[in-house]
Amino acid sequence: MADVHPLAVVDPRARLAAGVRVGPFCWVGPDVVLDEGVVLDSSVRVDGHTTIGARTRVHAGAVLGGPPQDLKFRGETTYLKVGADTVIRECATANLASEEGQTTSIGSGCLVMAYAHVAHNTVVGDKVILANGVQLAGYVTVEDWAIVGGLAPVHQFVRIGAHAMVGGGWRVPQDVAPYTRAAGQPLKPIGLNAIGLARRGFTPERIAELKQAYRIVFRSDLTVEDAAARVRAEVAPSPEVEHFVRFALESKRGLAR
Repeated sequence: MADVHPLAVVDPRARLAAGVRVGPFCWVGPDVVLDEGVVLDSSVRVDGHTTIGARTRVHAGAVLGGPPQDLKFRGETTYLKVGADTVIRECATANLASEEGQTTSIGSGCLVMAYAHVAHNTVVGDKVILANGVQLAGYVTVEDWAIVGGLAPVHQFVRIGAHAMVGGGWRVPQDVAPYTRAAGQPLKPIGLNAIGLARRGFTPERIAELKQAYRIVFRSDLTVEDAAARVRAEVAPSPEVEHFVRFALESKRGLAR
């Protein structure tokens, strides 16, 4: 049975699983689903067709499932999904998607720090950290295990690859390749995220292969297409190396290089 504070407002049509706790001054709309063990601390607003996964905790002042900040939006039925075991800190915001039937999503095991914003149609993977004040524009993709430093603004349609790390405060106008670190103005890669990869169980051999791929793509004068072909010809094949190559080849906004 859910535990709802008497000073909270929860629409009777909302679906609250066992173990949900809703603190004082929270507002929960009619189309909201809160899975087992979700905690809304206080003064949290959850609106729209929003689903929050099991054991996720939402801290004071956060607003989830508000309409997208998109002038084209006309009230279509759209969604926000937050995975399990995620922490959303104070005053963070995440909006519904813009187009009929589409979803904004935040994965499982994430940490979304205070005042971060996840805009419409953005996809945040699992185990992602968005530090204080990160601003993700619409249609951004942040892959699993990526870390975005505080106050970084990320341009529409940009992708940040798996296990990448973006330094705090830097504008992100182009894609950040997986497994890399990026910083500076203009944004550029500053090496492989080798320490992070080692902490997550990547073998020294796999890290060395990714370093070799990194040098070919970012330290040569080759085009992305030619660099990708050279990586596939010279670097031992693995799922991680192939992901690195495909990410580069599929970039629409261009790689930060």
